[in-house]
Amino acid sequence: MAFSEYQDIEDFKEQCGYTIEDVWYPRVTKIVGIKAKPALYRYYGAAPSFKAAQEATEQSAKEGTLVHETVEAALLGKDPEIPESVAPAVNAALSFIEANRIEVLPENIERRIVNHDERYAGTIDALARIDGRLGVLDIKTSQSIYRDYGLQTSAYVDALKNDFDDLEARWILRIDQIQKCLRCGARRRVKGGNEKIAIVWGNPTQRGCSHSWSELVGEIELKEFPAWRHDFEAFLAAKKLWEWENEDWLKKIGYL
Repeated sequence: MAFSEYQDIEDFKEQCGYTIEDVWYPRVTKIVGIKAKPALYRYYGAAPSFKAAQEATEQSAKEGTLVHETVEAALLGKDPEIPESVAPAVNAALSFIEANRIEVLPENIERRIVNHDERYAGTIDALARIDGRLGVLDIKTSQSIYRDYGLQTSAYVDALKNDFDDLEARWILRIDQIQKCLRCGARRRVKGGNEKIAIVWGNPTQRGCSHSWSELVGEIELKEFPAWRHDFEAFLAAKKLWEWENEDWLKKIGYL
């Protein structure tokens, strides 16, 4: 293993997990990060340089965090000031939640969870009731909803299943903002300073259009992930691989 990835044991523990009641647990998001992400690799490969891709990724993450924090503050009834840069996304999300009668449980927003049996921990975005069903609600600011999200949310459900008898679902709430071409309907997304234009390849008017972009508008998508136990089996496999990859560190801290 390349020990240079972390400065020391404390740095590894801080970056990769949480200490809860004096016991250290690896973090769910760090575990699922072991899975390959071909789309991300293609993005880095197409970038002008690794540094440019990294800077755009970091800026995109900051923008996503801003959306997260603002939406969650509003759900907690804090009446936050909505930054202009993410106002279309945030306002659209809050309107969507209200219109669809999504009941978010305030005491379970940004809640730290731990699975003592499988030995991992994480932080859920929220628990919510949608159409009378209780489930994990995870907020994403990505351009799509990816299957990988099923690993993360299944880990949350398994950690919480003994605390809530009626916990039965998990959803991804994707919050984004885009511009639409007023001439051809193409979509333009700028996040982290990185522009991406999505067109329908079968539409010849879009391919040759000198686009005229609208104001930014929010784009919201809610998707349920069924069959959490199947995804949880894959999560445990990812955890095993992550433990293998970090075996030396985990032995040093007494986890293995």
